[in-house]
Amino acid sequence: MREPVGERRRRILAAVRARGEVRVADLASELEVSVVTVRRDVEVLAQEGRLRRGHGSARSLVPAERPSAPPPGGPGAVALVVPERHAYLNEVMYGARTALEAAGMRVVLHIAPQVEGAERPIVERIPQEGARGLLIAPRWRSAAEEEADQGWLARVERPTVLMERRPRPGGPLHTMDAVCSDHGYGVRLAVDHLVGLGHRRIVLAARADSPTARAVRAAFGEVASADPRVEDWAAVLSAEGADADGDAGPEPDFDDPGWLAALLRRRGATAALLHGDVDALMLVQRLAEAGVRVPEDCSVVAYDDVVAALGAIPLTAVAPPKAEVGRVAAELMRDRLAAEAAGTPWSPRRVEVLPRLEVRESTRGAPTP
Repeated sequence: MREPVGERRRRILAAVRARGEVRVADLASELEVSVVTVRRDVEVLAQEGRLRRGHGSARSLVPAERPSAPPPGGPGAVALVVPERHAYLNEVMYGARTALEAAGMRVVLHIAPQVEGAERPIVERIPQEGARGLLIAPRWRSAAEEEADQGWLARVERPTVLMERRPRPGGPLHTMDAVCSDHGYGVRLAVDHLVGLGHRRIVLAARADSPTARAVRAAFGEVASADPRVEDWAAVLSAEGADADGDAGPEPDFDDPGWLAALLRRRGATAALLHGDVDALMLVQRLAEAGVRVPEDCSVVAYDDVVAALGAIPLTAVAPPKAEVGRVAAELMRDRLAAEAAGTPWSPRRVEVLPRLEVRESTRGAPTP
């Protein structure tokens, strides 16, 4: 599926802000588009005053001030590891990088390619770079991949903070510092909003190929089944190939473009929670093609709020505090390194940051039966 122009340009801005300056050729490779397309996007963004054009590159309007070497006794360098081509985590990365540099720390950024186990060799090289700490957001498309990384990640000899990843209780990472969004609260915001508008039958169409997606699915089942106001609910995959584990339940007939409309009619549902944003925009378009009007016939809430506002019908969305997660993780690392330098004992922290609900045009009161 071709990425919307607005989303592609937002990702370009996020990359430039996170790295200071990025070659156009590198952006084209990461976004999987032509150099000509990226060059055109950079020119538009420069005309809008959102970045600067360089010779074959794009530059941030606020260049990063990176000290050539940390001051004696200072916090030193921190390694930041995030997956490539991941718009959601790009915002986490931006929040972390901004906070680290504000604290006078040098950032060593590593982009992990989209292959299983890509983070491990990167992390194993970090001691050679002299980084004193590690901020990491592993991709973890499947639960099996997440489980496979637990052991070696727990043995990392540098202070480590997981970003937007929740350690499994009792697992090898249980005592590791972590900062993440409270997706259970985010799902509750969505369900409360829809129920408050009179909707009693709700469908979740969600991915299951990331820790966030799996958390959203689990939370929806708990929230919907425990709420007496919800008369009926169902959860299905939002897109083909959206379940790396292959155990998210029966798949809809993705060959039928009207599968979601058919499901809504079959369940008598008047509302849907859709994860993530790009899938949500596509599904709203397909609902329209199948004769289901949003929000007249079906109210829609998206989950992620990366591009939800850019649709022909701006989507009400749950917005996890992505940049805030990165900022808090960086501050947690700063405090831990300071405690280490002072010889002060450190008790691992687990921080959850609450999402917010952005109400737009895709939700309204339930239609009269």
